[in-house]
Amino acid sequence: MPVDGSTGPTDPTDPTDPTDPGPGPGPDGGCTASHRVTSSWSGGFNAAVTVTNTGDAPLDGWTVAWDLGTSRLASLWNGQYTLDGSRITVTNASWNGALAPGASASVGYSGDGPAQAGPVATVCAAG
Repeated sequence: MPVDGSTGPTDPTDPTDPTDPGPGPGPDGGCTASHRVTSSWSGGFNAAVTVTNTGDAPLDGWTVAWDLGTSRLASLWNGQYTLDGSRITVTNASWNGALAPGASASVGYSGDGPAQAGPVATVCAAG
């Protein structure tokens, strides 16, 4: 228990604290990704995932992942992908991996089945 009597952690960056989220992207790199459905029709949809360099230094490659839900991947462009069940992981293509600070790259894909309703959680990693 903290010295002040509260029940919260005394140091939010304490690595021994199980509630510590851990270090975020350092000043040398990091990325975020966003997912949006660009069009849909009966039986399918198109979507775009945009990766943005949120760091202070250029990125030399990135990886982004998300869950396809009940849909099935029909095609993907501007990246290389692997599938593990409904989880898709995409790495940059040779021409869009280097991102200056604040710059973005997009991956597009087509899916068979319904587009996911609401936000799609994406995970992005630099490098």
